[in-house]
Amino acid sequence: MARFSRRGFLKTTCCTAAGVAAASFSRLGLVSAFAQGSGDYKALVCVFLYGGNDANNMIVPYDTNGYNNYAKIRAGLAISKGSLLPIQPKSLGTPFALHPKMPDLRTLFNGGQVAALVNAGTLVQPTTRDQYLNGQVSVPLNLYSHSDQTQQMQTAALKSFADVGWGGQVADRIQAIYGGNFPILISLAGTNVFAEGLVARPIEAYGDPTQALSGFYGSSEDNARLAALQSLLTFDTGLSLIQTASTTTSNAVKDAKTLADALAQGSGITTKFPDTDLGAQLKQVALIIQVRAALGLPRQIFFVATGGYDTHSDQLSQHDSLYDNVDKSMSAFYQATVELGIPQQVMTFTLSDFGRTFLPDSTSGTDHAWGSHHLIMGGGVAGQDFYGTFPTQVLSGPDDATDEGRWIPTTSLDQYGATLAQWFGVQAGDLPAIFPNLQNFSNPILGFAPSGPKGQARRG
Repeated sequence: MARFSRRGFLKTTCCTAAGVAAASFSRLGLVSAFAQGSGDYKALVCVFLYGGNDANNMIVPYDTNGYNNYAKIRAGLAISKGSLLPIQPKSLGTPFALHPKMPDLRTLFNGGQVAALVNAGTLVQPTTRDQYLNGQVSVPLNLYSHSDQTQQMQTAALKSFADVGWGGQVADRIQAIYGGNFPILISLAGTNVFAEGLVARPIEAYGDPTQALSGFYGSSEDNARLAALQSLLTFDTGLSLIQTASTTTSNAVKDAKTLADALAQGSGITTKFPDTDLGAQLKQVALIIQVRAALGLPRQIFFVATGGYDTHSDQLSQHDSLYDNVDKSMSAFYQATVELGIPQQVMTFTLSDFGRTFLPDSTSGTDHAWGSHHLIMGGGVAGQDFYGTFPTQVLSGPDDATDEGRWIPTTSLDQYGATLAQWFGVQAGDLPAIFPNLQNFSNPILGFAPSGPKGQARRG
C-alpha cells in the first residue's frame, strides 16, 4: 500500500502547478556566500541507479582463482576475461577488473580520481551469516523489496518508514552554517525522499528546474501572466493546506527565476556529455555549479538518477547499455569539474536499491539481493583503491545470506553516508542524528575522503 504524507501531497500539488517544489531555508538572513571566497565551495552529487545494480559484473576478480570461481558460478552471465578492464587497487595484492563498458571510469580509477566501496548496503549492525539465519540480529525491514530498500538507501531509516532523506538532513545542518538565499539541494530526477529535509526543502524538477517559468518569463505578456499568478498565490483562502501549497508554489516560481537569471550569466560548458537522460542531468548540474557565485551558496547537494537496473532477464545486453551510459555520463561530469577548476571540491557517488544474486536465474538475469559495490568520483577522493571488504564469492559461504549469493553487507550505508557528510562539512556530533545506526560500527568514517583514515580495503 502506498504511503502518502502531507509533505508528499503538497509536493505533488505544487509540482503539477509549477513544475518544481522548492522553498528556501531563510530569505531574510541572507549570507554573502562568496565573500568568504570560492575556495570553500563543496558539492555532493548522488547518482542513483534505480532497480538494483548487479555490481557483481561491474567489479570482477581478475586473479586466476577468483575469476575461475566467478566464471563457474555466474555461468552464462560471466563476462569473458579478455573483455574485462583490469585494475589494481593500491591496498590489495590481487587484481580486479571493471565491466568492459567502463573504460573512462577505469582511466579515472587508475588516475586516482575514482574509488570503489565494496559490499556496502543497509545494515543495522555488523552481521554474520549464522546470526542472520538464526535471527540473532536486527536487520532492515523488508529486505529485497524495491520500494522499501530504495526508501531506506535514501533515508538511512532501516526499521521504520521515514519521509525525510539523509541528503535533506545533511542540507538542514549545512544550511544553518552556510545559509543563502537559494535552496542548497537540487534534484534533477523529480521528487524523491533523499532530497527531503526537516527545514531545508529542495528544488525538485525533471531536468531543467527553470521550466517552472515556461509561459511566464520573457515578453511583456508573459510577465503580466506571471504577475497575475503571483497575485492569485497571495489570496487568503483561510484554508491552511491551500495557503501552504500557494506559498510553496510561489517560492518555486521565485527560485526558478533566480536560477534562470543566474544561468543566463554563465558562459556554458564545452565538455561534451552523452545524449542520454543521465548525461543531460549531469550537464545541468555542471551548469548550475558554474553559476554558484551568483546563487550565493558555498555548499550544494545534487540528486540525479537513471533506471533500468532491475535485470531479471537478458542482463548482459542491458548492462552494456546501462554501464556505457554511466561511464560516459560520470566521466564527462568529472571533466566538466576540471573545466570549472573545482575537481577537488566535488564528490560524486553512486547508490542503488540493493545488489543482485551472484547465481543467475533461469532467464539470463538475476534476482534481488543485498550488499553491492559503489563508485566514488572526484579530484579529492583517495582513489585507485577499494574500501570495505570484498565478499567471499561462494554460494552458502560466509557472506551469503541465502544460498544464491546474496551478499551480507560488510560496510553500512551509515558509514558510507557519514563519510560523505563529514567531508561536506557536517560536524561529527551531528552525524548520529542523520545516520541512526552509525554508533553500531567501530569504524564510522571510511578512508575514501580526505578526512578519513586510510587502509580500509580488504579482500574477503
